[in-house]
Amino acid sequence: MVNGSAVGRASPAPPRGSSAATPPKRLAILGATGSIGRSCAKVIGAAPGRFAVASVAGGRDGAALARSALELGAKFAAVADPAGYGDLKSALAGSGVEVAAGSQAVREAARRDADLVVSAIVGAAGLEPTFDAVAAGRTVALANKETLVCAGAAVMQTAGRAGALLLPMDSEHNALFQALGARDPATIEMMTITASGGPFRQWSAERIARATREEALAHPNWVMGPKVTIDSAGLMNKGLELIEAHFLFGVPPEKLDVVVHPQSIVHGLIAFADGSLLAGLASPDMRTPIAHCLAYPDRIASGVRAPDLAALSRLTFERADLVRFPALGLAIDALRTGRGAPTALNAANEIAVAAFLDRRIGFGDIACLVARTISSMDAAGELIAPTDVAQALAIHHIAVNRAGRLLA
Repeated sequence: MVNGSAVGRASPAPPRGSSAATPPKRLAILGATGSIGRSCAKVIGAAPGRFAVASVAGGRDGAALARSALELGAKFAAVADPAGYGDLKSALAGSGVEVAAGSQAVREAARRDADLVVSAIVGAAGLEPTFDAVAAGRTVALANKETLVCAGAAVMQTAGRAGALLLPMDSEHNALFQALGARDPATIEMMTITASGGPFRQWSAERIARATREEALAHPNWVMGPKVTIDSAGLMNKGLELIEAHFLFGVPPEKLDVVVHPQSIVHGLIAFADGSLLAGLASPDMRTPIAHCLAYPDRIASGVRAPDLAALSRLTFERADLVRFPALGLAIDALRTGRGAPTALNAANEIAVAAFLDRRIGFGDIACLVARTISSMDAAGELIAPTDVAQALAIHHIAVNRAGRLLA
């Protein structure tokens, strides 16, 4: 089991004062043009003088990345897709912002001198730049769950050696992090992540399998990118979050659970050996965990009000249905199997979700393709445990190719 000291339980730094002499915290924002990156910009804009942005990185939209760089006052901007370089360079001409393109440029953005690196690139594409930041001993605000799903043991071991601090930015893991505090993870009886249930919470299995792209993207509580929204509709995101929690907090699979909580007010719960149950509550707005991570160990205004429990009146909880949501069951099985199963699960899911968004397969086919990919790789002896990022990426590529062939 990994050493939890890499997850925010080192001795906290003294609180930063509000004096004008206090230097701003330097940030690198990976995934600046996505939903997390845009929410980061809102929190930063509401705290003038508190933060300075060293670098930003985005996927393929050079024009959008240029706007983010100018808004945030970034010194360096990197777009992963070279096709976006022309727009990025043109929009930032004469601004003094350094620009670059390609995967190595994104890794350079992660390695820039910064006090905190926000890891918000969606999918396995975020693994290498996030690992670079961890290996450099940076404090990393982790919103890219795939980093730990794909290479959790290697990332956490490297964090321990490098003295890197991992701050979970996902709302669920951030709530668990705050509830856990400095307590010993060995005293945990059960760690529970909540799920809204998504748009299909009350649908039959048959109706879910026939769901359209538009129906799957209509999340009732959260505004997220398309890939994460589809994962949420099938509860695959909760399975990925269980795997992330396993590595992040050092909690064994049998002590991790998911419950459906449609109000999305309680984000995580921890039951301890003495019978205590601590819960993290917040309104369903990513600015809350973002503000917590950006200012840690301080607290700053996020622009979000705390939930009014009297006005809400009721908070309800339901067991997750693995029959209607088989993707969650696949993720739980991958967590229990270990080795390279979580890496393959994530890779196959990326291919399946992309195919669904392109209207090449139905919603019910997503879990089927993931299951077939993992089964095929297991039969071929390809689900080895990755000991480093290179091995994790190798397994990822095998799974991507296998899923692609099965899809064809």
